[in-house]
Amino acid sequence: MNPPLPSTATRPEALETTSLIDHILERYHETHRAQLPVLIALAERVERVHAAHPQAPEGLTELLMEIAADLEQHQQKEEQILFPMMRLGGTPVIGLPLRRMMVEHDEMEVRLLALKGLTEDFTPPSGACGTWRRLYEEALIFHQDLTEHMRLENDALFPRYLD
Repeated sequence: MNPPLPSTATRPEALETTSLIDHILERYHETHRAQLPVLIALAERVERVHAAHPQAPEGLTELLMEIAADLEQHQQKEEQILFPMMRLGGTPVIGLPLRRMMVEHDEMEVRLLALKGLTEDFTPPSGACGTWRRLYEEALIFHQDLTEHMRLENDALFPRYLD
C-alpha cells in the first residue's frame, strides 16, 4: 500500500522543494527498493517453472535485474549529490547533473517499454498460475510508480533549478 500524501498538500507538485524531495525519497526511492527484489524473485520462478510455455516472459528476470542495478545507481546519485545540492538552494553547476538525471530517465523509459512488451502489456496468459498473475500485477504497479516518480522529478522538481 502506498503511503498517503503529506497532509500539507493534495498534490506533491505543490510541496516546497525540501518536502518534495522528502516525498520522493519516502514514496518512490524506498518503494522501488522494496518492489524490485520481489519482482525479480517472481520473474525467476515464472521463467523457470513455465520455460516451455510459449508466452513465458523469457528474459524478464534479466531485464528486472538491469533495471534494479541502474535504478539503484541513479537513486544513489540523487541521494548523495543532487538532492543535497537542491536542499542548499542549488549551485551554478546544478544543471549538469540535472540534465544527466533526465537522460537516465529517458533511458529508463526504454527499459519500461521493454518491461511492458515482455509482459504483453502486463496481461498474463489465460489460465496463468497465481505467481504469474501476481508477477504481472506487481510489475504494472512498479511501472506506474516509476513512471510517476520520473514525471514528478522531470516536471515538478528539476525545473525549479533549470534556466
